[in-house]
Amino acid sequence: MSTKIQVPASFRYLTTFLRIIIGWHFLYEGLVKLLDPNWSSGWYLINAQGYFAGFFHAMASNATVLNIIDILNVWGLILIGLGLMLGIMTRIASISGVVLIGLYYFSNPPFIGYDPGTNVEGHYLFVNKNLVELAALLVFVMLPAKLQFGLDNLFTMVDFSFKSPVKAVPREVNHETLPENKIYRRELVKQMIAIPFLGGFVYAVARNYGWGSHEEAHLSQSMKVNAVSGATAMISRELDLTQLKKKIPSGMLGDHQIGRVICGGNLISGFAHSRDLIYVSTFLKKYFTEQKVMETFRLCEAAGMNTCALRVAPEEINILNRYRKNGGKIQWIAPAYPEEDDYKTNIDLAIDNGAIAVMVMGNVGDQWVREGKLDLLDKTIHHIKSRGVYAGLVGHQLETIRIAEEAGIPTDFYMKTLHHRDYWSYRPEEPKTVPIIDNYAIDNYWAMTPETTIQYMESVNKPWIAFKTLAAGALKPEEGLRYVFENGADFVCLGMFDFQVIEDANIVNDILDQPISRRREWMA
Repeated sequence: MSTKIQVPASFRYLTTFLRIIIGWHFLYEGLVKLLDPNWSSGWYLINAQGYFAGFFHAMASNATVLNIIDILNVWGLILIGLGLMLGIMTRIASISGVVLIGLYYFSNPPFIGYDPGTNVEGHYLFVNKNLVELAALLVFVMLPAKLQFGLDNLFTMVDFSFKSPVKAVPREVNHETLPENKIYRRELVKQMIAIPFLGGFVYAVARNYGWGSHEEAHLSQSMKVNAVSGATAMISRELDLTQLKKKIPSGMLGDHQIGRVICGGNLISGFAHSRDLIYVSTFLKKYFTEQKVMETFRLCEAAGMNTCALRVAPEEINILNRYRKNGGKIQWIAPAYPEEDDYKTNIDLAIDNGAIAVMVMGNVGDQWVREGKLDLLDKTIHHIKSRGVYAGLVGHQLETIRIAEEAGIPTDFYMKTLHHRDYWSYRPEEPKTVPIIDNYAIDNYWAMTPETTIQYMESVNKPWIAFKTLAAGALKPEEGLRYVFENGADFVCLGMFDFQVIEDANIVNDILDQPISRRREWMA
């Protein structure tokens, strides 16, 4: 015996209202992205975390795939939104919405140990807005159309057959029997209840995108809110991976594949050769929050810059470890700061936290060589190698590299400054007699004898990482990068803001895709 459940009349209005506001959300998200030429899903995908992070990163790294995803994302949001708002093909729209929201949920899952970052609006331990909306859509997948108002019901109310709907009625009956498929005017109005909502939506979007007065537009421009929500983040195309031509080429450091550009650590660590701009280092520390560092790393990895050079310090190590825990794969070449009375501790800290190579930092190496402490340098390099990683030496002065080579110190690679002299802050009239590590107060040159460096490094059969290649920001990347690659460097360590990564990768590709006049053989 079946029991018929009476559904209150208000239930249809409540379910319809819930469906409309979810549709409003989808439709607005889609239209905002359609109307903004700077939007791309690349940044959202490249910042994906969790078990499926590699899958989403791979999609973001392929420009063709990313373009297709952007189109499907935008039009999927729009069509799902329209379907839900109007109640047309509601079940199909709901299923599509579940799939789309499910992808958003698992690209940045609110699981224990994962940082929600800037892609989502936080979470409540497994539960976030995406999951709540997904659950609501599952209700509409199962909910019969007759328990809500929408255009779907009009199709079930109309008989599209060619049979006459008129029934024969006995003449003695003094009233007419209405056909079952006849649409009552009041019922028709109810099924079209979403039309005013859609009209209000169109008006609101139009006002937000240019139908307001000039004064209103001017005053509200800085406060205009776009769709940055649990479904998708809207990021400027200056960070868009669709602009990446391809991943940069790589070379080998021992058995490790290294992108020809290594992500430098000075910006991230808050150190900058800022000359008389005393506020720059403070600005860098404010800009490069932990989340921004992670976003920069992910963008670098997508561009083929799969290695970073961060100093060996607790703050940097903690960021690296959290980045790896969230799916990051970036490799670490560690500039270490060994001390004369304890040359092992800083090096061991780097190796114990996953460094693939450790190099004696330039200030230390230059100082030790200048003071004739070659035995100490030799012991330090031997200790690095004894731990099973590659050992390098950094030098601002060419004499640091030359003396280490002549002494037979068994380094695996070198890091040496290189840039030409044609930049605005270089002072040709000033004698270049002050060693670079003593020049920080002047802060206007980092390669005292570039021609001599180029000539000498031709005889060194070890990988060479060039740094200070843009003269601390004084040279354009096109100019500085071409100069160092043409003159023998195997890799470049480059400090970059996140919004410079794609441009720099494309510049490197343009340089290395063409034959270059390079006298030194590639050593990596």
